[in-house]
Amino acid sequence: MTGVIAPVRWTGEQLIMLDQTLLPARELEREYTRWEDVAEAIRALVVRGAPAIGVAAAFGVVLAARQSKAATGEALLADLETAIKGLAATRPTAVNLFWALERMRAVASVSHRSVAEIRARLAGEAEAILAEDLAANRALGDHGAELVPPRARILTHCNAGALATAGYGTALGIVRSAHAQGKVALLWVDETRPVMQGSRLTAWECVREGIPHRLIADVVAASVMARGEVDLVVTGADRIAANGDTANKIGTYALAVLAKHHGVPFYVAAPFSTIDPAIASGREIVIEERDAGEVRRVGPQQTAPDASPVYNPAFDVTPAELIAAIVTERGVFRPPYRF
Repeated sequence: MTGVIAPVRWTGEQLIMLDQTLLPARELEREYTRWEDVAEAIRALVVRGAPAIGVAAAFGVVLAARQSKAATGEALLADLETAIKGLAATRPTAVNLFWALERMRAVASVSHRSVAEIRARLAGEAEAILAEDLAANRALGDHGAELVPPRARILTHCNAGALATAGYGTALGIVRSAHAQGKVALLWVDETRPVMQGSRLTAWECVREGIPHRLIADVVAASVMARGEVDLVVTGADRIAANGDTANKIGTYALAVLAKHHGVPFYVAAPFSTIDPAIASGREIVIEERDAGEVRRVGPQQTAPDASPVYNPAFDVTPAELIAAIVTERGVFRPPYRF
């Protein structure tokens, strides 16, 4: 692949997704025509990152409408409800998944529409969700770049770049915008155990875009902060509670604590759709726990006995008081958070 990174795209007939489980060793686009396969792709991390999951799920609903044999709008809605529930069950933490599915449900649910009209309107809505996310992330990146000082040394965690969105990025979108302005001296890239999204995905994006970076093991972050080599930390988010508490990839909370101790500003970047006003605080966020094999292995290499019990939460929650600002396409929000 060359040019713009497009993790999710629609041909009008098929959903095409870049298989992120194979990066960086192999760049393979997979074709999807069934919503069930899209659901499995979300579950298996072929596509990941809250905004990208939402986009993929929206097109999953489009595929469900195309798969359905329904002769009436009412019968089609019943088939779509099955698909929406199946897609919603894939990953519990990322709010964009549910936000996108609710948008698709609302479009489909308007009465007195034919099967053909529902299908057309669903495709249009999914395409709108994709376009809106791309525009939001570009605006978010420009807002966030204003927080970046000249010659900045930035630290990020996991992958909140083009691969996690419709194609520009949230946390890495800020880095992209700041880099275009000549502000970025270095991006520290956490490897992000256990699935290595930092080393496999963020570093891959940086190489493609010419962003100066250095990959580090997660446990090195404290040392580079202690040496005064980090000017700010910026991460993405999978769900933001009404009070500003933020769920993101496991290890984010530890970085926020370290940043507070070392006097380094800690920023969160996410589209406004990631804010969940129905959740008062992070205590209400459901944390996904993933398969133990992710921790017992690094890629195909086994690193722990099969008999060893494993705790593998995919996310943790960073309290709002540790977050210096939350950056969205609507601007920069500072505590106390009022969205």
